[in-house]
Amino acid sequence: MTDLASYSATDLIRGFKVREFSPVEVLDAVLERIDRVNPILNAFVLVDPDRARTTARASEHRWARGEPIGLVDGIPASVKDQSLTEGWPTRKGSRTVNAEGPWTEDAPVVARLKEQGAVLVGKTTTPEYGWKAVTDSPLSGISRNPWDPTRTCGGSSGGAAIAAAAGMGALHQGSDGGGSIRIPAAFCGVFGLKPTFGRVPMYPQGYGSMAQLGHYGPITRTVADAALMMTVMARSDSRDWLALQAEKRTYLDGLDEGIAGLKIAYSPTLGYAKVDAEVAEVVAEAALHFEQLGAVVEEATPKIENPLHCFLTFYESGLASSLASLSEAELEMLDPGLREMAERGRRVTAGQLFSAWQERERLARTINEFYEHFDLLITPQVSVTAFETGTLHPPHLSSMWDWIPFAFPFNLTHQPAAAMPCGFASDGLPVSFQIVAPRHADRRVLRASRAYERVRPIVLPDVIKQSSARVEAEGRL
Repeated sequence: MTDLASYSATDLIRGFKVREFSPVEVLDAVLERIDRVNPILNAFVLVDPDRARTTARASEHRWARGEPIGLVDGIPASVKDQSLTEGWPTRKGSRTVNAEGPWTEDAPVVARLKEQGAVLVGKTTTPEYGWKAVTDSPLSGISRNPWDPTRTCGGSSGGAAIAAAAGMGALHQGSDGGGSIRIPAAFCGVFGLKPTFGRVPMYPQGYGSMAQLGHYGPITRTVADAALMMTVMARSDSRDWLALQAEKRTYLDGLDEGIAGLKIAYSPTLGYAKVDAEVAEVVAEAALHFEQLGAVVEEATPKIENPLHCFLTFYESGLASSLASLSEAELEMLDPGLREMAERGRRVTAGQLFSAWQERERLARTINEFYEHFDLLITPQVSVTAFETGTLHPPHLSSMWDWIPFAFPFNLTHQPAAAMPCGFASDGLPVSFQIVAPRHADRRVLRASRAYERVRPIVLPDVIKQSSARVEAEGRL
């Protein structure tokens, strides 16, 4: 039997055109998959089958007339539970947010998906206020890796990455303020893109000093699907005064042109990171594949130091701003780690913020100068494979920041960056490399990722087998 839940968005569109199957049939397959595996993996905090079926039926009628309203008409999609969605609560993983609302507005990414005919099935899980790089929260509990439910899926767009890997929809919206698209994509073995800052309009913007760290982007099972989703998401919205002007071409245009002649820097550590040996080995092998694809690959590293202190100055003070309106009783309801981080953020002074901006400017200038010599940069995406749930880091490391050193620098500098699966460690868990381009060169990241995908296709977990062994799995959780 055809597994419609695992089809890519581009394949679904082709099927709709020739009436091989309908949006309603596809949605039924996706909802059945959600019913089967979401109780194990916890990707969704909200599923709305009735609303999704109404949307799918309308799409089915349009396709029957040969009149789709947009590029993703009939495609099942999800929204991260940090993005405003009319009629659905946006609780951000927190018990401090009242589910009653009112919820009367769509964020730009949600509005664009709806306008282009996407079938929104629900909202995906996130840690509270998206504060950490694993996905568990006081509201929704622990979300689990589709390759091994005892392991973390990463975060903060963890639910979106799980849903992508497990066939619970084809298109999944994530957000990334310090790696939150790329980290879970890497742990779950799917593709995740953090576009150039401003490429996808954001509203509401992040709070305070966090306002210029956040990026919205796609998490998908194929690079082409991410390019398709980018074409929809990267359309103008007047509510984001920092948004870039929308481009006329689609992100599918030129996707298969290859990378012959490009000069690629491969940096195994960025000069300061510690990487597990197996991860380093898999990524180093992946970098060599780009030579076979016609690129010139050279081991080279930007002359930068670890910008963690700079990043945390912005990040922690931004979290403090986001929680400033909460009462003492509400603060007591928060994830303790979030509250501790916000407490540190409240102690950040104006002088410290000013110094951090100066450091950020130096970092961005150094990275820009590096790209005068290279077209792309490849690094590991995370320095470990997925570790056990219930902790912020594996036992041999002392902090969350030790295993995500490659992610947050490029939120500070606004470059487009993607997580691309490239193999597996001996524990059977995925490994990904990160590919980074100069600002505004989002197409180059997609083209390079697609070139690699054509010779090393993304491998997905067998969640059907996993769900059939549910009793055994639950015994291990």
